Amino acid sequence: MTIPTELSKKQLSRQVRQHLDSLKAAGVDWLPAGSIPIALQGWSQTQDSKSAKPQAVLGRPAMDQTTETPLKGLFADVGGPDPTMAAKPATSAIPLEQRKQELKLLTEKVSQCSRCAELASTRTQTVFGVGSVGAELCFIGEAPGADEDAQGEPFVGAAGQLLDKIIAACNMKREEVYICNIIKCRPPGNRTPLPNEAANCREYLERQLELIQPKFICALGSTAAKYLLNTTQGIGQLRGRFHDYRGIPVMCTYHPAYLLPHRSPGKTKDVWEDMKMLLARMGRPVT
Repeated sequence: MTIPTELSKKQLSRQVRQHLDSLKAAGVDWLPAGSIPIALQGWSQTQDSKSAKPQAVLGRPAMDQTTETPLKGLFADVGGPDPTMAAKPATSAIPLEQRKQELKLLTEKVSQCSRCAELASTRTQTVFGVGSVGAELCFIGEAPGADEDAQGEPFVGAAGQLLDKIIAACNMKREEVYICNIIKCRPPGNRTPLPNEAANCREYLERQLELIQPKFICALGSTAAKYLLNTTQGIGQLRGRFHDYRGIPVMCTYHPAYLLPHRSPGKTKDVWEDMKMLLARMGRPVT
């Protein structure tokens, strides 16, 4: 048997991790260990399948139990980039200034992106993100709107002004947090991002979060939660409790646009309850 190269092992680890993230988001709490782990150089193995540890499961690709064929990447079926792309260096040991520089380079790369032909042809500019690299908290919305497309900054319209009030109520400043969206271009007519558009931007979002290294994430609205956590649950089912994105606690709540006077301002109380729960988890005083 040919031993996989170091690159292929990294690719495999990335695919398995994303697959496990999606299973966890769907409510799967455990998986049976494989009976015949594939031997990988330097990887944990087991001789007794009945006592196999989770590490052994990571030594084999996710398999369809019916066809025994490796599963496609989580986003391959909707036209997105292969999520098993070569893994970037671990960011935990990268100095802050270097992460800032890499984020600038990523911003420039995104500004030239044309993966989504319709979005690339109708946008004024891409809207990457704003805030502090190394911010403790990251807010993630769904997509830029007209104001954001014009100014190149997320959450600057009416919904953004309301988000600023939410941040202030949490005794934080806008510049202390990081704010971004699932996709970086405005969809025509402010429509909801399509699955293939979210898939095309997934690589950028993942690297963005790797470089920011937030300790907590707040997903704003069902679309942001759906694409971040790979879930089909609605925001009403997701809010009020914590979820997980690669070890980062995620609180889901209503999008600020949903709280505007012409929509559902009565949900403001629910958002504040979610934020109080988040602040308590962060160890910040709730006033």
